[in-house]
Amino acid sequence: MFDFLQGTLTSLGRKYTMAVSGFFLGVFLLTHAAGNSFIFQGKAAFNAYAEQLHSLGLLVPVAEFFLLIIFLTHIFIGIALFLKNQDAAGSRYAVKTSSGGETWGSRTMPWTGLIILAFLLLHLFNVRFVDQTLPIADVVGQTLAHPLYTLFYLCGITAVVLHTSHGFWSLLQTWGVHHPRYNALIRGGACLLAVLICMVFLGVVVVLW
Repeated sequence: MFDFLQGTLTSLGRKYTMAVSGFFLGVFLLTHAAGNSFIFQGKAAFNAYAEQLHSLGLLVPVAEFFLLIIFLTHIFIGIALFLKNQDAAGSRYAVKTSSGGETWGSRTMPWTGLIILAFLLLHLFNVRFVDQTLPIADVVGQTLAHPLYTLFYLCGITAVVLHTSHGFWSLLQTWGVHHPRYNALIRGGACLLAVLICMVFLGVVVVLW
């Protein structure tokens, strides 16, 4: 499978495929965080948001299907790039950017990606594929009542911060948004955006735990 991906896409093609799929995943993450932010208005508002989302009917599974395709594309191309970089230079997936030097986010991209994937699967199992008649706040609260899951949730949030902070930065780099004078500011903005998004998810844990 990975040989097929490496053979059918040029190096530039893989780079832009990662950027485009990463962009859509970033949009999803922002949208998901915006929805979860209703938790700060109370459980009733959080439940009302979830009910309104489920009322969209067929649009929900259709959106989930396309999101699955985007996730799989991002995962397979990412693994193909990681393997290619290891074969070519004996280095990790994360390479030095034009601003110079590596970050924790860039050095841990493959591993944080795996943690996020594991967290996503567990999250879907515990939240999405459950009794939909229960209020979502109760479902999440019951899940977080298990200390091990809460710990893993916090690990997942940390992985998202590291992964998306470098991901947002890489996306801007791929699209040519960089300048030696402003690269530090751009990188800081990417990190801040990742932290703000994950603060919302952390807020869900704090409120419902």
